Amino acid sequence: MNETTRYLQSLSDDREIEVAVLVNYLIIDAVRLNASDIHIEPWESTIVVRVRLGGVLQELVHLPLELMEKISGRVKVMATLISYVNDLPQEGHVPASPEFGGVELRVSTFPTVRGEKIVIRIFDPKSRNFELSGLGFEEDTLKAFVRLLAKPNGMLLLTGPTGSGKTTAIYAALTHLVKCHGPTISISTVEDPVEFNLPMISQAQVNPAKEFTYPRALRSLMRQDPQVIMIGEIRDAETAAIAVQAGLTGHLVISTIHAGNTAGVFARLINMEIEPFLLASSLSGVLGLRLIRTNCSFCSEPYEPEPSILKYLPEEALPSANLRRGGGCATCLETGYGGRTALTEMLVVDEVIRDAVLQKLPTRALQEIAIRQGMQTLWQNGIRRVLRGETTMEEILRVLAADVF
Repeated sequence: MNETTRYLQSLSDDREIEVAVLVNYLIIDAVRLNASDIHIEPWESTIVVRVRLGGVLQELVHLPLELMEKISGRVKVMATLISYVNDLPQEGHVPASPEFGGVELRVSTFPTVRGEKIVIRIFDPKSRNFELSGLGFEEDTLKAFVRLLAKPNGMLLLTGPTGSGKTTAIYAALTHLVKCHGPTISISTVEDPVEFNLPMISQAQVNPAKEFTYPRALRSLMRQDPQVIMIGEIRDAETAAIAVQAGLTGHLVISTIHAGNTAGVFARLINMEIEPFLLASSLSGVLGLRLIRTNCSFCSEPYEPEPSILKYLPEEALPSANLRRGGGCATCLETGYGGRTALTEMLVVDEVIRDAVLQKLPTRALQEIAIRQGMQTLWQNGIRRVLRGETTMEEILRVLAADVF
């Protein structure tokens, strides 16, 4: 039983819910469960509190609908927001405190027709281990990634949807560079927002309200003599142009960009008015990322998937496959999953890829060429994880179905 439920059950008929205590218990429960987010949302007749565990939302508790305004007010006070504003979105921050185990909270409120929806993102500095070896990359992917980080210039991009581990991978890459070079390297970042403070790295946060945008920050940063520049995200043509130019003029540029897959990054940048010859010269590699849940180590057991699932696995690999699935236990909250790891797709830009980009070949053709050059796709990486018993085929389909089918 979680602390929130225990508190609610302890109340007698004549004792009202103390909202401040209730909100504290919601946060404490989420932190103990290692949740990444808390969703507090008014539905038709109840407030539903859900937590995101391993990338999947799960219900924590239902609360009386009439508490929504008080809960919203309490969270706003904690995050130093304007408590009486309930018809506009607001964003705030709750500093780390011992009460919540030292985690930081980022609060977002959003007006709906039933009241405000609240989402609280949880940042736990203690749980963030920015080590490349801890990302879950396959050995060949990790070696290729480290080789690209060793280059003195060029552009290394990461792509994937929100919550796919891009920021964690970039922070691990920057930490790796600091460990390799110590005080002899100059690393600067421009982010939105800065999620964690990294030692020996100059981090800046954009502020569009004061016209401190990505392009403006990067133009100024180029005069700061950086060797490595990290850009939180390439969102527009101006930022893309500056990033490409920086990569061509002796800087290692690391950034993220939204694209369907690694090969799709080329088309995305060309749509941002980057000439193919500049792209071919500046881009050294693209890493595609997704996060998948791994089987619970306490209740994982061999299983025989349904034929509708088994058909996705290569028939020749089945005799030696170690197919496993978590049966569900108290440790994993009956989910069968006990952690997360990364699926990767590492596209290294070699001469063959450069020629294909210069020829303006479509994304599908670039993808096929990259596979012939040795790239393992997200799907192939996922199948390998299933055959080794690290996760289930159902989990791979959940994460990759939109990309593959």
